[in-house]
Amino acid sequence: MSGDAGEPPTGAGARQAPQLVPAGRVGRAHGLDGSFYVTRPRSGLLALGASVHVGGRPLAIVRRAGTEQHPIVRLEGVDDRDAAEALRGAELCVRPEALPRLAEGEWWAHELEGCTVVAGEVVLGTVTRMLELPSCEVLEVAPATGAGAVLVPMVKDAVRRIAVAERRIEVNLDFLDIAPQARESKREGGN
Repeated sequence: MSGDAGEPPTGAGARQAPQLVPAGRVGRAHGLDGSFYVTRPRSGLLALGASVHVGGRPLAIVRRAGTEQHPIVRLEGVDDRDAAEALRGAELCVRPEALPRLAEGEWWAHELEGCTVVAGEVVLGTVTRMLELPSCEVLEVAPATGAGAVLVPMVKDAVRRIAVAERRIEVNLDFLDIAPQARESKREGGN
């Protein structure tokens, strides 16, 4: 799958780059030294020595164990189990400039959130978030019709084009399970 490389959007319709990017949440404590599990981790953002923001404070990661899917970290100044438990549920964030550079045709979830998803002239809805499923990543789309969320797999057969600068994602309606409803909506003149 390939995307359109381009300059960041500017002007009145431009979306501002986020000041901080979510990297996970503080989970339950692990051991007595202030370490904790990270829930909903974003791969590659929680390296030893990296700085994460918790409750508006930047803190360095001083211990990193576990796996990419189930990381265990300890932050500077969080020195015991009680301190780790006090942070439970807090969001861990990183500055955008700390994000690893992605290959062409790859995007960070926050870049796709808010994009309009279309199939030809049919507006399906807006991306609310990206989910990591066992088989692939999917975009959760809040339908323009107000119906339940639609999942769009991030595979070549489903996604035809991603234009982050235009805030637009074009999908193949024939590949998605929602094709009959969307086609009926188009026939009735709806978007």
